[in-house]
Amino acid sequence: MRPAGAGPRSVEATRIVAVRHGETPWNAGMRMQGQLDTRLSARGRWQAARAGQALAGEGIEAIVASDLARAFDTARAIAEVVGRPVATDQGLRERCFGEFEGYTYAEIDARWPDESARWRRHEPEFGPAAGGEALLAFFDRAVAALTRVAAAARGRTLCIVTHGGVLDCLYRAAAGLDLGAPRTWELGNAAINRVLFTGERFTLVGWGDTSHLDGASPDDAGEVAAA
Repeated sequence: MRPAGAGPRSVEATRIVAVRHGETPWNAGMRMQGQLDTRLSARGRWQAARAGQALAGEGIEAIVASDLARAFDTARAIAEVVGRPVATDQGLRERCFGEFEGYTYAEIDARWPDESARWRRHEPEFGPAAGGEALLAFFDRAVAALTRVAAAARGRTLCIVTHGGVLDCLYRAAAGLDLGAPRTWELGNAAINRVLFTGERFTLVGWGDTSHLDGASPDDAGEVAAA
């Protein structure tokens, strides 16, 4: 991974600050969200506010988020600090997991063992039944959306607020990694990731910064139990 400030830069490059949404009760409970429109938990709202504070001096000129509430509300917390409006793009939504959505990972393993194994192996052509996206199709959709949003902000500092799956696609695209490559990078809730877009490709600058989340945070135990 390149240190902060490394990589190609030009007046035309888009400087991207990519943020995963704050935690939801379903994140904490290991429950598959996909495109179900879940809300931030108390901890997630705290994380979103801390992300906004961390980005106060970043010089953000535009914010684009997934239209799902957990991402949009995180973006709105950042917008309140940096003073920019939030635009949305449906292409930044999480992968649709079809019949898996709403179940815990353990329940998915038990109900659909063969399909779950294919999902966990990152098979490019596999998508869960009931409209689930194949991994390859999701990757193409996510990278196309990221490229479109970055190109529209050419030469500016852009904050993108999205989901873990989309950020995984961004990392793989920037690092030139195959979809089947084992994940060795973090996708933490409200983590701050930095990437450049030069008009031709994405380049990693820094990844997985969670220093702004140090310290005590609210307890989500009651929300997880109720989810």
